Amino acid sequence: MGATLQLQYFSSILVVSMIFSFMTLSKAHKNVKWGDQSTVPHKMGKEKMTKLHFYFHDVITGKNPVAVQIAQARGTKSSATQFGAMFMIDDPLTEGPHPRSKLVGRAQGFYGHSGKDELSLTMSMSLVFTGNKKFNGSTISVLSRNPIEHTKRELAIVGGTGYFQFARGYISGKTYRVSGPDAIVEYTCNILHY
Repeated sequence: MGATLQLQYFSSILVVSMIFSFMTLSKAHKNVKWGDQSTVPHKMGKEKMTKLHFYFHDVITGKNPVAVQIAQARGTKSSATQFGAMFMIDDPLTEGPHPRSKLVGRAQGFYGHSGKDELSLTMSMSLVFTGNKKFNGSTISVLSRNPIEHTKRELAIVGGTGYFQFARGYISGKTYRVSGPDAIVEYTCNILHY
């Protein structure tokens, strides 16, 4: 399948999904008019900070890749920064840097090569935690630019679910190891939540 055809296919799926979502929402709220619902003060409780430390494994090569390319632009192959390439991910998050260390969750979402002159990504992903009872099933949402050639960088936490409802904060990322296109990145999360 050619790059243009892949992009058209991906775009078509996205448009159909959006239309279906709007149709479902409009049916569910057919009899409710905007403003009919009352807004009342709500106490959120005491805000707390949770710090988490783990390793993100982005594996594109080998027999079992966890990051796969789903689209690319016309000029991606000739770009020094892979500008326009998009990847879907289901990357393991582990307690230690070794790939076989204890699994604490998964990074699920996608990233695109968004820097034309600098190797950087725009990442949209949910970090889904499974490593212990306290955080099991909880997520934090990340939407951020990631200049991957920088030794240290920060990613924005824009939301969360479960234990991390109403989350905000940042992730400090530091490259641990790079092997070709595969990478292990050390993440330290600073999460404010209720």
